[in-house]
Amino acid sequence: MNCHNFQIVLQEVPGEISLCFSISGCSLHCEGCHSPFLWKKGSGTKLDHNIYAGLLHKYHGFASCVLFMGGEWHEQELIQKLKYARRKGYKTCLYTGEEEVVPKIGEQLTWLKTGRWIKPLGGLDQKRTNQRFIEVKTKKQLNHLFIKT
Repeated sequence: MNCHNFQIVLQEVPGEISLCFSISGCSLHCEGCHSPFLWKKGSGTKLDHNIYAGLLHKYHGFASCVLFMGGEWHEQELIQKLKYARRKGYKTCLYTGEEEVVPKIGEQLTWLKTGRWIKPLGGLDQKRTNQRFIEVKTKKQLNHLFIKT
């Protein structure tokens, strides 16, 4: 699993400071994608356990969530990284363009964002979007948290 970049983000998971790992190799190639650099398999740096664990340790007590932008195509490795984050006290989230993920991944998630980017429908901040931000445990859709009033 290669990580194209790592960021600390504030808007992708409402109410959380998230450690965000953008994983390369997405095969969806959505028209208008804001991250086409993630399409290329193998781009970025190998996200080995020592690097990952070091980042989670460094930001423990500051960040509250670990967020993966993609990576579901590395099912076993993603599951292991999500399990590790949970053991370290982090909440977890996955952003995917798919409509669903395999149950074994879902079991490790606090939140899940699903749905391809379709420009005329917009993102989570639009009422008509096809994308969904879901609290996994309750299956409650939380898109309203992204819409400015």
